[in-house]
Amino acid sequence: MDQRISFVTLAVRDLDATRSFYLDGLGWEAALDVPGEVLMIQAGQHLVLSLWAEAGFEAEVGPIRRGPGLAPITLAHNVPAPEEVDAVLATARAAGAEPVTDAVARDWGGYTGYFGDPDGYRWEVAHNPGPIGQVVLP
Repeated sequence: MDQRISFVTLAVRDLDATRSFYLDGLGWEAALDVPGEVLMIQAGQHLVLSLWAEAGFEAEVGPIRRGPGLAPITLAHNVPAPEEVDAVLATARAAGAEPVTDAVARDWGGYTGYFGDPDGYRWEVAHNPGPIGQVVLP
């Protein structure tokens, strides 16, 4: 079996708000857009972010656990320089992202901050100067 992830699929409450945030706010482009059902965005050479309306997600995958707290997942967008972390966070916040934490220098040598999308999914924006950071940059 190949060692890879091809899709990250997230269930979203309001697909129209999600579309507006990712396409209009962040400036990303849809690879597939089926109104009321799914929005797919090519997020890397061989990676698709798939955003499903909750009803369709539950019909295919099963019931969504609901309750207080955060979904136990984060997504990350790595950039080649620390100043780009601040720029991406500013773009996300201008698009309506929930500010979670400003970027700070981390003990492990990186520089990261977080924002929340319309459904509260946490995005880390990171500069990782180590070898693993170089693996994920185009």
